[in-house]
Amino acid sequence: MSEPAVAVVDAATSGNVGTIARAMKNFGFEDLLLVDPPYLGRDSEAYGFAGHAREDVLPSARELSFEDLVAEYHTVGFTAITNEDATKHVRFPFRTPAELSESLADVEADTALVFGRERVGLTNDELARIDEVASIPANHEYPVMNLGQAATVALYELRGLAMDETQLPDVERHRADEEAVERLYEHAEGFLAAVDYPEEKREKVMRMLRRLAGRAHPTGREVNTILGLMRRAENKME
Repeated sequence: MSEPAVAVVDAATSGNVGTIARAMKNFGFEDLLLVDPPYLGRDSEAYGFAGHAREDVLPSARELSFEDLVAEYHTVGFTAITNEDATKHVRFPFRTPAELSESLADVEADTALVFGRERVGLTNDELARIDEVASIPANHEYPVMNLGQAATVALYELRGLAMDETQLPDVERHRADEEAVERLYEHAEGFLAAVDYPEEKREKVMRMLRRLAGRAHPTGREVNTILGLMRRAENKME
């Protein structure tokens, strides 16, 4: 599928539009659609809130009517209030952003992620004309999020639809190589002997250390720091 567009309906403040544009830039989305937007001139809060998105995402935004939005796109409307009752079909059933990430990957039509107003979100009449409903899991006692916050969370979860693996940071690339990790284990065994740790417990300690480092994926710098601490302790003992 093509990268989804992001649509903002009847935002009251330009600052929230700028915040959404910035989140789009963060997570690889480029196409911003605006339905009944506030003033978005270069001197508005939008450009102050948009960060680097002021250079491309925000000035390239396209204004359209709600009728054109639902006619041109496969629409996914975001709402905090879901009415989790199968007898009510306006806001139910719904998906979470994480579930959408997988399901939207198979949609061939142009898709728009639709966010509503700061105070009331999307109306029931608007949601009735939208193809899918999504909601961010939140505390049921207070599920309502700020418009900019909601869009940021949703776009983070859906970033895989806008960015390929080459654009995402490769955390594994920074893990210390196995030779360095093995040096840590070898030195740890010698350290246990140097501090006269009970011999019958050393095997268990080493197994715990291996499991800990295996889960943590330490960087080369972290391994060297731990080795340095052990060497300094050994020097002090001497």
